[in-house]
Amino acid sequence: MFEELKQRVYEANMSLPEYGIAPFTWGNASEIDREAGVFAIKPSGVAYTALKPEDIVVLNMNGEVVDGTLNPSSDTPTHLELYKAFPSLGGVVHSHSEFAVAFAQAGRDIPAYGTTHADFAYGDIPCCRALTKEEIEGEYEKNTGLVIAEHFAKNNLDPKAIVAVNVKSHGPFAWGKNAKEAAKNAATLEIVARMALKTELLGGKERVDNNLLDKHYFRKHGENAYYGQKLN
Repeated sequence: MFEELKQRVYEANMSLPEYGIAPFTWGNASEIDREAGVFAIKPSGVAYTALKPEDIVVLNMNGEVVDGTLNPSSDTPTHLELYKAFPSLGGVVHSHSEFAVAFAQAGRDIPAYGTTHADFAYGDIPCCRALTKEEIEGEYEKNTGLVIAEHFAKNNLDPKAIVAVNVKSHGPFAWGKNAKEAAKNAATLEIVARMALKTELLGGKERVDNNLLDKHYFRKHGENAYYGQKLN
């Protein structure tokens, strides 16, 4: 019934180990069909080497399985809360990629040190607060999504311009217009995190000039973007 959606989500999930950001079963990708009121996600704990398109699980916006026989990812409630909080999101990826996780474990934002980062996101990638004891012992995965949404609302961040986030002591979530783009953004996040750490190891600590940040971000994003080819 949702074969095309499941195929796209399968392909996005399979790209995560190819990008080197999801060893073992440490990651998941999802995509939402807002018109149909459903989203599809990787099943829980299934190795990428064994994953098949028909294994992808489809759920409604109440978190109820409507297509699939396997248990959905344990992170499903987080994805669902992000879709509810951010109407612009079409796909979400969670990973435990090494360098992004390092910043999460340090409880630090990933600074925008240069133009590579500026091409990707319009400013630092934030690290939101740790969950409280009550949030952990309650609906943990749902509360993870709520904490991310809280951070963006509190700090007036635009999820279309800041396309990823770290959760303190946990790891990164990234998103995009679909699962494929979310996977690419998750991989790009890992690259800029690695670059940021190496910059600091070399003694660098000065963020990219705001004029240069604007130039690089807006030449790739927004109505006046001119990077790449315009296809009819």
